[in-house]
Amino acid sequence: MNVLGIETSCDETGVAIYGGERGLLANSLYSQVKLHSDYGGVVPELASRDHIRKLSPLIRQCLAEAGFGGPQIDGIAYTAGPGLVGPLMIGATLARSLALAWNIPALGVHHMEGHLLAPLLDQDPPEFPFVALLISGGHTLLVQAERIGRYKIIGETLDDAAGEAFDKTASLLGLGYPGGPALSKLAEQGDPDRYHFPRPMTDRPGLDFSFSGLKTFARNLLNSTHGSAEADIARAFQDAVADTLAIKCRRALQQSGYNRMVVAGGVSANTGIRSTLHAMAEKEGIRVYFPKLEFCTDNGAMIAYAGYRRLLAGHREGLEIQVHPRWPLDRIPPL
Repeated sequence: MNVLGIETSCDETGVAIYGGERGLLANSLYSQVKLHSDYGGVVPELASRDHIRKLSPLIRQCLAEAGFGGPQIDGIAYTAGPGLVGPLMIGATLARSLALAWNIPALGVHHMEGHLLAPLLDQDPPEFPFVALLISGGHTLLVQAERIGRYKIIGETLDDAAGEAFDKTASLLGLGYPGGPALSKLAEQGDPDRYHFPRPMTDRPGLDFSFSGLKTFARNLLNSTHGSAEADIARAFQDAVADTLAIKCRRALQQSGYNRMVVAGGVSANTGIRSTLHAMAEKEGIRVYFPKLEFCTDNGAMIAYAGYRRLLAGHREGLEIQVHPRWPLDRIPPL
């Protein structure tokens, strides 16, 4: 089965083709970062229009790269949520239209399930069950994953997600948009011993997160230093986020009894966070899996793979086009 995957949940247009026998056959991605940078964040209307412009050319590019014509595609998977409703509708409408034209099934895929399954694209994929830490955009989730579709959310953020906290703190430091990668680069120049940020909600039981206080702590520290210690503040902020994630992941692993952990989503590309989680995993005697860097951010490959697994299992939908800007991960059907 060859599945065309379409990702348009936010500001990246991703298209890929996954084949059951040969794996990933084509993968193309267009980022709208330059389009939104002047506004300091994603403008939904502009994002939707850009998806319209880029989606069809990327699909043709992937079909050519895989050596396919339309009839050689057996199914289409598209991101149905969560995400921005306009961009979601662009991808869903085109996916459904192509499916009707080619007389093949189309299936809406959960964006965060795509991230959770992204490490399974690797040559040495994790086996179920495992604990998953999903850190992508507005999401920070700890998930107990028993099998595909059987997910139990055991921890989530009560306010800002880790990625949002990175972007907001980067804005305070004058680093522009998107702030996460720029803050991480600045942190490499910082003194790790100069400042110490709190590790929020680690002094109490539970697996939930809260990162908004770190942004406030960074603002107060920046004001007190009159903007003279940006790199040191960036390093202290990043270390606090990484340590907090590691502490909660350790608790989740102990609570579940699992010895495998998946860390996925855009923030999982952060080198400081990867290093801290690797160190925790080694100390605890568990194995941690990260997606390849190209599959950390939003991409079509993860949607194509998630759709392939569900279409192969017989999942089908009617002709109605539905998207879900808010869609709890633990409410999707298991295989």
